[in-house]
Amino acid sequence: MWFEILPGVAVMGVCLLIPGVATARIHRFTNGGKEKRVVYYSYQWTLMERDRRVSGVNRYCVTKGLENID
Repeated sequence: MWFEILPGVAVMGVCLLIPGVATARIHRFTNGGKEKRVVYYSYQWTLMERDRRVSGVNRYCVTKGLENID
């Protein structure tokens, strides 16, 4: 019957879901609780470079608020 395929589809769905979820969790863990930033345009790249420069530790994921910038 048609429903005999459901366990196989469920296993394939889980196998396709695990890498995406694991990648997001790994990026969040390595970036101090923030998700990985994706750059599509040059303006976004300049903002990310500015954040890297302003942070003082040469990492874009460590940010400072305006009140903490010297």
